[in-house]
Amino acid sequence: MEITGTDFNYYLVCHRKLWLFSKGITMEQDSDLVLEGRLVHQESYPERNPKYEEVQIDGIKVDYYDAKNKVIHEVKKSNKLENASILQLKYYIYVFEHHGINGVTGMLEFPTQRETTRVALEDSDREKITNMLEEIADIICSDECPRVEKKTFCRNCSYFDFCFSGEKEE
Repeated sequence: MEITGTDFNYYLVCHRKLWLFSKGITMEQDSDLVLEGRLVHQESYPERNPKYEEVQIDGIKVDYYDAKNKVIHEVKKSNKLENASILQLKYYIYVFEHHGINGVTGMLEFPTQRETTRVALEDSDREKITNMLEEIADIICSDECPRVEKKTFCRNCSYFDFCFSGEKEE
């Protein structure tokens, strides 16, 4: 089973969102926040395009890869879910390693906040990622949708109306 970077990120953020997405139930096309994130990605580093390249391997698609310095650059709109973004970037490094590209590091970039975070894959991360991939596969293959878990960031999720239709406002 091919696990995409989006699958990996959704697993970290919300198992229900992962399951819905894996079943072809997508809400991103109607989300202004998702559109804003795409614009940040496209417009933030116009000088970068000729210098770096977008790379796709085994279902992952890295924003920019600097092959000379072996650095994956991942651009995010905000650092609100930074831990999930860091683990997603570590997953990308993990996939590169499984294709024989060793010594890769990552750079997580938040252009609207003018912040960057260096990311490296540690030995402990490899085992953690392997376990997470098994859990992701279990969620995706399940016939039952995970229950709704109300989290602080749910209101900004493109699946909010789907998950909470019929719920009374608090």
